[in-house]
Amino acid sequence: MQAAWEKEKNHGVRGFLREALEGTNQDFTEGNLNRGIALLAIPTMLEMGMESTFAIVDAFWVARLGTDAIAAVGITEAIVILIFSIGIGLSMAASAMVARRIGERDREGAAVAAVQGIAAGAAISAVTGVLGGLFAPRLLALMHAEPGVIATGARFSRIVLGGNGCIILLFLINGIFRGAGDAALSMRTLWLANAINLALDPCFIYGLWRFPRLGVAGAAVATTTGRSAGVAFQLYMLWRGRGRVKIERRHLRIRWSVMRPLLRVGVTAIAQYFIATASWLGLARLNAAFGSAAVAGYTLALRVITFFILPSWGISAAAATLVGQNLGAKQPDRAERAVWLAGRYNMAFLAAVGVGVFAVAGPLAAVFSGDPEVRRITATCLRFVSAGYPCYAWGMTMEQAFNGAGDSTTPTWLNLGCYWMLQIPLACALSLGTPLGPRGVYTAICGAETVLAAAGVMVFRRGRWKQVKL
Repeated sequence: MQAAWEKEKNHGVRGFLREALEGTNQDFTEGNLNRGIALLAIPTMLEMGMESTFAIVDAFWVARLGTDAIAAVGITEAIVILIFSIGIGLSMAASAMVARRIGERDREGAAVAAVQGIAAGAAISAVTGVLGGLFAPRLLALMHAEPGVIATGARFSRIVLGGNGCIILLFLINGIFRGAGDAALSMRTLWLANAINLALDPCFIYGLWRFPRLGVAGAAVATTTGRSAGVAFQLYMLWRGRGRVKIERRHLRIRWSVMRPLLRVGVTAIAQYFIATASWLGLARLNAAFGSAAVAGYTLALRVITFFILPSWGISAAAATLVGQNLGAKQPDRAERAVWLAGRYNMAFLAAVGVGVFAVAGPLAAVFSGDPEVRRITATCLRFVSAGYPCYAWGMTMEQAFNGAGDSTTPTWLNLGCYWMLQIPLACALSLGTPLGPRGVYTAICGAETVLAAAGVMVFRRGRWKQVKL
């Protein structure tokens, strides 16, 4: 019976999809690369789709509370993006180190690296949680939020920023799973977290059944609860050893010989994503100069953009895993081939998505807001940004390839040049110095991402990432 099941599992599209979603024992250092990319990318794309659904669901329910509520969520999310940079940065460091150890056939070393990453994430979460909870209203004010927005969103901000540990650990541990090649576990984590958020969002926001009516703060409670449940599931799976990384009692101590290189890569990776996310924060602040409608429209557009971008990030994450494991197996040429294949698939996917978003930008905006001005701004932003989707695909893939190799320094410099030295000055010049207004911000986004893609491809071709030791 088992032999028949294995035969079915390994033949045909249906069996392949089942393998991708249930988890695979595929050795990613050998065999067909197209198959390897798909086995990693399919669950990761679904995982990222679930992550982006957090934002879409919150936007859907909160939009009915008014413009100030939307703006409060948008400005808070712009601040939370900085927290995301910590989670994603540590995630990339842990993922790269775990992937190397798996490629070297060293599962004991992978478990040790995972514990060091989780310990670092927990320590950072404690500090940022206390600071975020205490100073949330002041942070909203620093973002030029109007008094009504601060009054509406203070509790929302305190809950989200104070509970940011679940965000950091969710990203971090999912990175460990992906680095090991257990993308299906990452996917299940987000499915669980998102299902809880979907169920609780309307209950806490509008006080359905016996739940308290919390308004916009209810969205924060629902999302934080869902993500916390996801972290609990991750820790359970690591302890039970259902995947390729199994944590046991002997691993539960700090090992500085492993922690130091992990933090070295992690700090640079955090800086890399901080540069990128701080740029988005600056763009949100620029939009605030044009009023709450501009902030609300930009916020809703970014939710839709993220919904489509994050699944594409899943294809790039597959490239990162393949790079890390194949470098560990001393196969740099195979690692390079994996990146070029992933980039082509990513470009095809995002090009198709970009055409679709551009075509239906107006109806998409109408789904989330009844305010004509907010709808107009949302649709305009969607059209401008979606025009550059094919370029975003290559920029994303190149950066993930560098990170997968443990070279977080190269994409950090690329981000610094393309975002802080190009995107922000260009956005200021076009939005404040020309009649374009907010459209100047959207133009700068498209332009900077295109330059990032071209620069990433040029640097990747040099091949220095193949020499990184981790």
